[in-house]
Amino acid sequence: MVDITGVRLALRELHPDDIDAVLAIYGDEEATRHLSFEPRTREQVEAIVERSIASARVDPRIEYATAVALDGDLIGFARLALDPHSPRGATIGFALRADTWGHGYGVETVHLLAALAFRRLDLHRIWGARAPLNEVSGRTMERAGFTREGTIREHVHVRGAWRDSIVYGLLDHEWKRPTGFPS
Repeated sequence: MVDITGVRLALRELHPDDIDAVLAIYGDEEATRHLSFEPRTREQVEAIVERSIASARVDPRIEYATAVALDGDLIGFARLALDPHSPRGATIGFALRADTWGHGYGVETVHLLAALAFRRLDLHRIWGARAPLNEVSGRTMERAGFTREGTIREHVHVRGAWRDSIVYGLLDHEWKRPTGFPS
């Protein structure tokens, strides 16, 4: 079970009563503008939360779809998925509610995912990708210690067009636990 606390935020398992909070992110045009999908419906979010809860019971577990919580309230959705081609690698992704942007929660979320990867799961490498226009996400990953590695051309098809993805990676020996961050 995932329950990792940072300085202000926590990663925790999703619960059935998180549907409305996830919908506030995944159903929002602004929050999903740079993601690899268009805003989701309530029914789609219900299925995502149900699948995420079910994935927590799979053994061996290959996906960690979690809530990002601030004072117990879900403000984000964070995901770490093990890479089937690299036994000690994973991809990460996250989305925060638009009204929480600008407070450093993205950087802390990435650090929480890194703690899950490197401290709990003993992974060697994690990576994430961003849309070319989402420069804030790039700065977020760089502030969390990631290195920009390159571009996957025409990687995702969203909103009727192909879009590149800019890739960032972090190795276990590169991650530095932030000051005040629990071990």
